[in-house]
Amino acid sequence: MKNTKDFRILLPPAVSIIVPVLNEQETINRTVKHLAGACRGFNVEIIIVDGDPAGSTINRVGVNQAITLVAPAGRASQMNAGAKAASGGILFFVHADTHLPAGAMGDVIQTCRGPEIAAGAFFLGIAGSKRIFRLIEILANVRCRLTRIAYGDQAVFVKKRVFCQIGGFADIPIMEDIWIMQRLKQNRLTIRLIPNPVETSARRWEKEGLIYGIVRNNLLSCLYYAGVKPSVLKRFYK
Repeated sequence: MKNTKDFRILLPPAVSIIVPVLNEQETINRTVKHLAGACRGFNVEIIIVDGDPAGSTINRVGVNQAITLVAPAGRASQMNAGAKAASGGILFFVHADTHLPAGAMGDVIQTCRGPEIAAGAFFLGIAGSKRIFRLIEILANVRCRLTRIAYGDQAVFVKKRVFCQIGGFADIPIMEDIWIMQRLKQNRLTIRLIPNPVETSARRWEKEGLIYGIVRNNLLSCLYYAGVKPSVLKRFYK
């Protein structure tokens, strides 16, 4: 007779963490180590999906640390590929530069135990001491509370059966996170927000400039809501 520990290993994972990556060679092992620590004690699999056909990022991942695969570049394409390969009943989409808060896995699993809950996300936190980041966090979380639309850097999770029911992410080059949130709302599915914030990197703001990044991001979102095609918006988001 197999012991209890062996039996648990044979069970399918409760959660599949899916991380789309591109040119993250220098940070990927820190990301995997962080995620492995975050899911310690839970039945979770980690899937890293590289948008580089040569697998330049996943080639840096240590053996047996995660499931690795390659998909056409683009977060939507990569996350759909990860979802297809996933065995977990909950799909947890985490950006490579986003760190999960303490207790995140328990929060996700506990939230999804509610039969009425289809999906969820965390509040936004930004790594960095500048006061402007605190303002961005406040405004982003107020917006999220009012609209029930979470962005990808808030670590979105969706029950796999729901994800399949709505057809996954639209195959678009940008705004796939807003699209799937809108899709969930259109189907009158419940989205739960977890007030425990993730911590996303400030590297894009710091590289491009704070004012430029804030104005650009909000303008692109407004244009998307106004009906401008993502293929057009992608030209302004590098």
